[in-house]
Amino acid sequence: MHLKHSDHEHGPPVVPVKFLLEDPEGLTETEQSEWDLMGGEGESLLELAIDHGINIEHACGGVCACSTCHIYVEQGMDQLSEATEDEEDRVEEAPGLQRNSRLSCQCEIVGKGPIVVRVPAWNRNAIKEVPH
Repeated sequence: MHLKHSDHEHGPPVVPVKFLLEDPEGLTETEQSEWDLMGGEGESLLELAIDHGINIEHACGGVCACSTCHIYVEQGMDQLSEATEDEEDRVEEAPGLQRNSRLSCQCEIVGKGPIVVRVPAWNRNAIKEVPH
């Protein structure tokens, strides 16, 4: 499933967002575990990650219909859109649930940052099809 990008304009990439990858090899095919990116207001964390080569799992295409894009927001929760009831219902299905658990497809940047998120190593879609 491919990412469904938001259908609204994003602001300029001026918000600092750090991604901490517990499995950098699996997500980026590199050994780089910290990625310092710049996001724009209205952009989801999933969109930002995917656009920069961080392949966070998103089985539903980023439409809040699964929990595969589960992340931990370690800093800047108040710089992101509030979780909706739909997101809260979905994130409860994710393993390793914590108080700072969110779905990266639903976290839109609304503040000036900084934002720090951790992508857990176990966050994989076990039934993902392998390309032929």
